[in-house]
Amino acid sequence: MTSADLIAAKDNLAGHTLCLSKDGVLIFGDTRGIAPLLELIASGKDVSGYSAADKVVGKAAAALFIKCGVKQLYAAVLSKGGAELLERHGVEYVYGTLTDAIINRAGTDACPMEKAVRNIEEIEDMYVAIVREHARINKL
Repeated sequence: MTSADLIAAKDNLAGHTLCLSKDGVLIFGDTRGIAPLLELIASGKDVSGYSAADKVVGKAAAALFIKCGVKQLYAAVLSKGGAELLERHGVEYVYGTLTDAIINRAGTDACPMEKAVRNIEEIEDMYVAIVREHARINKL
């Protein structure tokens, strides 16, 4: 299951928040939260078939990885909701820690992105909700 691309993504994650790998090509993200995935999608870059490594993946991030066409994922921390979504969409994954939920940065409640997609099942609908919540939080 663990491909050379997934190993490369995981091994190169240090110092970054996101690393994608395919055939020796590495793409990095350095902004916090789901911002690197949103930036990647907005750029229009085709990363389908890539393997990815990320520090924290909940249902919202999992939806974005699925939208990008990522085939394999390593998550240092993965939520059960994120794992279920990845499984449903055929994305292979490995993780360091499996958790019930992703918590906000203050540690006081669920992550706002997780709350935004909590009752949504379609990837495109989740994407719209994530973009809307990200814009609201960052007052974009």
